[in-house]
Amino acid sequence: MTTTDLSLPPALTQVSVHDAFWSPRLDANRAHTLPALYGKLVEVGALDSYDLPEYAKQGVTIPKHNGVTPQMWWDSDVAKWIEAASASLVTHPDAALDAQIDDAIARMAGAQQPDGYLNTYFTAIEPDKKLTNERDWHELYNAGHLIEAAVTHYQATGKTSLLDIVERYARFLSGVYGTGKGQRPGYPGHEEIELALLRLYHATGRREHLDFARYFLDQRGTLPNYFETEALARGDDPKDFWAGTHEYMQAHQPVREQSQVVGHAVRAMYLYAAMADLAAADGDAALRSACERLWDDLTRNSLYLTGGLGPSASNEGMTQPYDLPNDTAYAETCAAVGLAFWARRMAALTGEAKYADVMERALYNNVLSGVSLSGDRFLYENPLESDGTHRRWAWHSCPCCPPNLARILASLGEYVYAVSAHEVTVNLYAGSTLRINLGADVGGQKLTLTQESAYPWRGDVHLSVELNAPATVTVRLRIPAWASGATVTVNGEAQPATPVQGYAVITREWRSGDRIDLTLPMQPRRTYAHPAVRQDAGLVALEYGPLVYCVEGVDQDADLHALSLPRDAALSARFDPELLGGVSVIEGDAVADQVGSDDLYSESPPATRAARLTAIPYAVWDNREPTPMRVWLRESVR
Repeated sequence: MTTTDLSLPPALTQVSVHDAFWSPRLDANRAHTLPALYGKLVEVGALDSYDLPEYAKQGVTIPKHNGVTPQMWWDSDVAKWIEAASASLVTHPDAALDAQIDDAIARMAGAQQPDGYLNTYFTAIEPDKKLTNERDWHELYNAGHLIEAAVTHYQATGKTSLLDIVERYARFLSGVYGTGKGQRPGYPGHEEIELALLRLYHATGRREHLDFARYFLDQRGTLPNYFETEALARGDDPKDFWAGTHEYMQAHQPVREQSQVVGHAVRAMYLYAAMADLAAADGDAALRSACERLWDDLTRNSLYLTGGLGPSASNEGMTQPYDLPNDTAYAETCAAVGLAFWARRMAALTGEAKYADVMERALYNNVLSGVSLSGDRFLYENPLESDGTHRRWAWHSCPCCPPNLARILASLGEYVYAVSAHEVTVNLYAGSTLRINLGADVGGQKLTLTQESAYPWRGDVHLSVELNAPATVTVRLRIPAWASGATVTVNGEAQPATPVQGYAVITREWRSGDRIDLTLPMQPRRTYAHPAVRQDAGLVALEYGPLVYCVEGVDQDADLHALSLPRDAALSARFDPELLGGVSVIEGDAVADQVGSDDLYSESPPATRAARLTAIPYAVWDNREPTPMRVWLRESVR
């Protein structure tokens, strides 16, 4: 596939989602998550922090806000809220929300320094430490989120108010960092600005942003290591680095030489997303190969069934292959969001559906687990087992995950489809409408593709075509790896469904009124972990379509640890419209251990009794009273 053939996400304005599964989540995101985030940003003083540089200029002591001291990552949280709120305006115009965004941007403009620098913490709180510790602090990370917010705000509203601010900031930073005389050969400790600059390049067409992103990626991990040089410059001993290794921020090797996913999981995902973007923009075969090696390492060795990653709390990231604990799984929500970013870009870069399969797994499971059905309570960590004490919260001392969730949900349409001048790829199955103009080589026709589906509860997907004149276009339908026996028809006539790179490919002259019907066989599936995953030895998990299932104590008549699922037990799926907003449950006969005596140990195995097992989608766990939960279940042989 050449770079000119790449299918890219449609613009936010080109897709509307009207789906039984996703629409309630998107409605909650708009009606509850965005206001809740704004309220918290006001409450802790994050929005008011843009007034702090003026306090500092006047020599006024910086006040605490409701007892909270300003934090160095607040700019990123405000930026992510702006990005999510801006995306929401595309499908649901809201004058009050638009005014809140404009107010925040006006404050940012007031806080920006004459040279273009914009960081509230290092302008007002510790100005003497500005740009002195990219290893540990978050200046370039914050800048990246400001840039991403500006791109989305511009694309959603047509306004350049924030875009103008971040372009000034990017010009300032590109003067500081580089390999020229008087520049610093540095790069961020927390990756983000790289993928943001690539988005800015695609939005503006200005190659200076592409070049700056390329510089950051090319420089990372080269010798002498910048973080050691930087530490010495500020009087620190590089050996005292708290993480102990530059693997923590993927700066241990040049990026094209890396083969193993290491370190902080969110940082890794943001880096790899940028690498995939740059590989596509430059046609960089070495960068693409690195992305493919890293992908294989993650998906073969270290990815949770739920699409989560990063088992360890100590580094918020990776440990060693096959280390996938369940009750202590960190699996940060932001890491799963980052995985979806990377997967979408890899699908576009390679044309292979295996990347969209993982994108779907992350979105339907670990990402959605991060937010309650009500939209106002959140998870930072997403374990695959809980004793009932791991609960969602309304806010966090490091609240990166809630606005990250908000922005990916508000931009969901970008994940459903990918488009090029003569091709439409359907990556997710969700009720939606895509409206695009085809390329001049196929007549420049206006194409409307409307998708209707009860997915993920049922596997029947219907797509209808509208064109102002006939046109020859390729439509690619992802056939999930689990969907053995999928069938495709056009206007009732069977089409070849043998996947090409994981997609059913239909190239023909399309006319208005044409209809595509895709059937994905769906039934409960048992899934087993690789034998090297010691934590899942002897256990089984349940899946249905793209959903991973779990059991919660409130639905069972036995303790979860006492339940086992016989290997030959029949399993069935049943939709319950009254449960958790309407979900399909998996049910089956199980066996429960019984307590026979008060002895702590015995030479006899426990007696058992018949039990009934009811499993719910992992995405909706912890939406009722506190109760234990497990994804992996004991399996028994009768």
